[in-house]
Amino acid sequence: MSVAVERGRTTASISHGLTLAALGVVYGDLGTSPLYAVHICFEDPASVSPPRVFGILSLISWALILVVTIKYVAVLLRADNQGEGGIIALTALALRVARSPKFRWILPFGLFGAALFYGDGVLTPAISVLAAVEGLKVATPAIEPYIIPLALTLLIALFVVQRHGTGRVGSFFGPIVGVWFATIALLGALEIIRSPGIIQALDPRYGIALLLSEPAHDTVLIGAVVLAITGAEALYADMGHFGPGPIRRAWLRFVFPALLLNYFGQGALLLADRTTSGNPFYMLSPTWAVYPLVVLAAAATVIASQAVITGAFSLTRQAVQLGYLPRLRILHTSEHEVGQVYVPVVNTILLVAVAATVISFRTSDALAAAYGLAVTGTMIITTVLAVIYLRLGAGWAVWRLLPLFGLFAVMDIGFLGVNLLKIPEGGWFPLVIGGVAYSGMMIWIWGRGRIAAQRASDDPLLFDFLATLQSGAPQSAPGTGVYMTARIDHAPAALRHKLRLSGVLHERNVLINVRTADVPRIADADRLEIQHLDHNFHTATISYGFFEEPDVPHALELCRNAGLPFDLTETTFYIGRQRIVTESKFGKGLIIKKVFARQSRLALDATEFFRIPIERVVEFGGQIEI
Repeated sequence: MSVAVERGRTTASISHGLTLAALGVVYGDLGTSPLYAVHICFEDPASVSPPRVFGILSLISWALILVVTIKYVAVLLRADNQGEGGIIALTALALRVARSPKFRWILPFGLFGAALFYGDGVLTPAISVLAAVEGLKVATPAIEPYIIPLALTLLIALFVVQRHGTGRVGSFFGPIVGVWFATIALLGALEIIRSPGIIQALDPRYGIALLLSEPAHDTVLIGAVVLAITGAEALYADMGHFGPGPIRRAWLRFVFPALLLNYFGQGALLLADRTTSGNPFYMLSPTWAVYPLVVLAAAATVIASQAVITGAFSLTRQAVQLGYLPRLRILHTSEHEVGQVYVPVVNTILLVAVAATVISFRTSDALAAAYGLAVTGTMIITTVLAVIYLRLGAGWAVWRLLPLFGLFAVMDIGFLGVNLLKIPEGGWFPLVIGGVAYSGMMIWIWGRGRIAAQRASDDPLLFDFLATLQSGAPQSAPGTGVYMTARIDHAPAALRHKLRLSGVLHERNVLINVRTADVPRIADADRLEIQHLDHNFHTATISYGFFEEPDVPHALELCRNAGLPFDLTETTFYIGRQRIVTESKFGKGLIIKKVFARQSRLALDATEFFRIPIERVVEFGGQIEI
């Protein structure tokens, strides 16, 4: 009995720990929305009225209920790819169950949703940190000229420390965000106690009435609702880190009640004092507590930004592994957590983009117009891909899917339509960021396909190549020659070049192909597929999941158990390095070809990417024209 009790206590302790950790990583973005979601609806004290306040609170409440609680927490957490979530994992999942050619649109559709996430990765740090620092104006209006420099200082520091990893500070994220939610809940509850009638705003009829009575302001109103649910995608994206249980518990028991209390507290304050419309969030606080609240808000927004930045790193790693982006330098910042990675080039691009965004838009109100489009675009893409998987993969009945996802689709399309109207006011900004990222991915996919087709036509079939060795066997050198190739059924150029230049082959030759599967991880027992051919030739296909990184030396150790032993001291790796060149004259698609050629030159060297010992590598160079 004591063992069972102790085991139960241990399990409960782990569960509580994961729930607390989920607060810090998953809910930072959603949790900081009260900083700006309400006050953008009120231009001045004259715009404050009971119908508008009640209507806005009603819209925000039901958005949190329908979008976050039902769509993400209750439904989408069931659409997992071996326990992993997120737009890339869901795209791979939908592609796996939808094999028909009529679903070829799934890949570009899903990648566009992933590209929009980079827009979110720029806007979230900018608007969150700006909104937090703007709270200083409540206590000291004279500090306004220093808001931008202070926000930039915090953001630059945030990006600079990324290279050191989040392992050490990660353990503090949960408690800090926990204090944040407790604080905003308390501030809201104290104001609700003074005006308990504000609870009536839970009635959805107030929200509907507001939309019908103020159609000219629907863009602002729906924009506020979208700001209140930004970060919902993180619930799904971070499922693999914590599991659906802790994420659900953190939302239902802590985050959701805290957000409602704060939003309703702001509404009660606005009705009691219209002059608080400039910043009702900070006005909830006593004057003596404004400075500590600003510090706490700054910490919470930095944590929210950190979650989005690391999400961009994780998304990039998945895209690289699946072949949607060029090989990039990806550094692990923790010896214990494989998910903690740092991508230097992405960090630099995000820093420059975030700084330019803050300098250009200057206020959180101005950024609010740009923010919603990236969020709603990703949400509607997630909805469509989830329907495909749940119908074709999970086997959900149509009668179950249609009413549920019909409701989600109506909300998503409504949010997207309203935010499309905000393109002239700044909504174009995330579209530009997403468009650049999407174009880069699609050009890379196109170029890789073009090169693969060209190589397939140039490289002879492996069996035909082996047949030529029957008539004139080359001289044999001791050891093993390993040839990295994209297609193990063809004789790679490096193999043919070596034979032509030296007339010698190793006594054992192995063609290795590294492939990425559409699942997050693959067990070592299923990683290898080995074939033994004539003339002591062998082929080995090494499979990895898109959450893993290739490690060829480790895979060669696994080959030992599969009857193909390796001694690295007697193994030479032959890698073909081909430089992509384009036509010199102007022609159709020349710009796309030049972009792909540039991408290929910036791609990380295969030797480093596959972790091959550099002292054991021989490279053969060449050019290929596209």
